Amino acid sequence: MSEEKPANANEGCVGPSSSNAGKADACAGCPNQKACSTGQFSSPEAQRLKDLEHQSIRNSLSNIQHVILVLSGKGGVGKSTVCCQLAHTLSSRGYGVGVLDVDICGPSVARMLGCAGRTVHKSGSGWMPVYANPNLSVMSIAFLLGDDDAAVVWRGPRKNGLIKQFLTETCWDEEGLDYLIIDTPPGTSDEHISTVQYLQGALTHTADNSNQEGAKLGGAIMVTTPEEVAMMDVRKELNFCKKTNLPVLGIVENMSRFQTKVEELTFLSNTDNGAEEDCTDNVLSILREKCPEFLEMSVAANVFPPSGTGPHGMAKKFNVPYLGALPLDPNLLKSCDEGKCFVQFFPQSAAVSALNSIADHVVKALPVEENDDMPIDE
Repeated sequence: MSEEKPANANEGCVGPSSSNAGKADACAGCPNQKACSTGQFSSPEAQRLKDLEHQSIRNSLSNIQHVILVLSGKGGVGKSTVCCQLAHTLSSRGYGVGVLDVDICGPSVARMLGCAGRTVHKSGSGWMPVYANPNLSVMSIAFLLGDDDAAVVWRGPRKNGLIKQFLTETCWDEEGLDYLIIDTPPGTSDEHISTVQYLQGALTHTADNSNQEGAKLGGAIMVTTPEEVAMMDVRKELNFCKKTNLPVLGIVENMSRFQTKVEELTFLSNTDNGAEEDCTDNVLSILREKCPEFLEMSVAANVFPPSGTGPHGMAKKFNVPYLGALPLDPNLLKSCDEGKCFVQFFPQSAAVSALNSIADHVVKALPVEENDDMPIDE
């Protein structure tokens, strides 16, 4: 493993253990300059505590094969949707999956995985996660709050402390997990920096082909919508990954367009006074009589104005895989709201093919070492 550098360090950081730490030209203006120059990061005691921290994380994640982070520099692009439905999809195929929600101030994973209102229990060995199904376990701050509407107003150190507890004290499935998927908040906040630093320091990358046993850091899935307002922030997140040496598994273009069957549309007409009137039943009745094949067709429309070459071009520019376009599908949204597995409950819906393709890419990029006693369904 390479030396762990602060994620908010300047370009050209020489590393906190370097003899020039805090003194090199690249250190000028860095928020860590004083700490580095005084040896705060590199003293023997600091290194001992860091080694213990990393070992604790390795021990906690020792029965997990691959760790994946779901990131986005922009809020509201459907990052939690992608995280939870990817977890549902993989678990429906027989893989052992865990989801860790480190969006401390806006946890939504519990609801999207059908676990809202449940609680975790702490034993002598740590926290026991909640199970959405036998193959899918979940840990979130939502399970520790007495009220679903309670606001979490915490500063960085307290949030970082809870993330560390999640990583070191959660007792994931004793039979092991194939994938641990971590849902993160938007931006490059304290939660991102802490999570990446903890994992980078404790784990090796899957791509390194290291012989080290235990979990491997597979990389990040980046989620964006096609408009420039979102992509400009996602580009910052991609640079964050580059700066912290976090591999990017690919970019998901979420809500690429609205898509649904004609028969699932609502039709409106304007009355003489300008009010809207629902005429869906009448329109569908006419279509069934005059043109029934039309009801089997799908309709699509761009919700967000695409910018330039869009997410596909952004993926090409940053030399990372483009995982595909996930349409804005009402059934997908309904599945998240009700905590259901979308690909199982709506197998003919518009976004199923795209979601399955994303899951296929993850399995191909991060293959699972199969246990002979636990066959995996392809």
